[in-house]
Amino acid sequence: MARNAVFTTISAILLLGNLAAIGASGRQRAREAVCLSNVRQLSQAWLTYSQDNDGKLVSGQTGRGNWVDRSMSGNSKEQKLDAIRRGLLFPYVGDVRIYRCPAQEAQKDPNWFCLRSFAIAGGANGEVWHSYIRVTEYTELENPAVRYIFLEEPEVRGTLPGSWQMNPNTRTWVDPVAMWHDRKTTLGLADGHVETHTWRDRSFIDWNLQAMYSPSVFTFNMVPPADEPNDIDYMAKGFPYKSLR
Repeated sequence: MARNAVFTTISAILLLGNLAAIGASGRQRAREAVCLSNVRQLSQAWLTYSQDNDGKLVSGQTGRGNWVDRSMSGNSKEQKLDAIRRGLLFPYVGDVRIYRCPAQEAQKDPNWFCLRSFAIAGGANGEVWHSYIRVTEYTELENPAVRYIFLEEPEVRGTLPGSWQMNPNTRTWVDPVAMWHDRKTTLGLADGHVETHTWRDRSFIDWNLQAMYSPSVFTFNMVPPADEPNDIDYMAKGFPYKSLR
């Protein structure tokens, strides 16, 4: 891992410890700082991988030969950690803790370990999807400074499979986002910088809270009401893709 990335991680961890004594608001700010640091390091690893591979993007899917693997032999904590270590980005990251937001609440079920909080948007060389053509090389990305690659996603199914999806052409939701930071989500963009985005639309917020806290009754896919366009417009504008179908 690069020296600057190590120092950033250490500083964020120290902040988390120092603010723990202040109370809930201090702990929340510290966790948000660590989350930003983690997504920044993942974004830099993503960029470096592309530079080392003639501009090709790492696969945003999950499984063998992708940015993270997926445990196929069991659901123990160590098996899920090994799946992260087998991913193509791990040599650029070097620490499994960076794949998780510290604000993500641990599950009581021993088969539901929250070891990864972040997903790659499907248009960034992720799953083949019916509504757009994926970007597979960095030069295909228009305006990288507004195209998000990494985002926080709740583990509705326990393993966070695949890549994060939405339909940018029809302005409809497919997968939820995690809002562990008081209705905010950390995003890692294609130029390497990170942002914390605050959500505005009530129906979208409620849908995601259900995915976070009641995953057993959560239903994928949601059409936002016509009078709540803010969040869907923001995510459709920043979704990475080569062209719409």
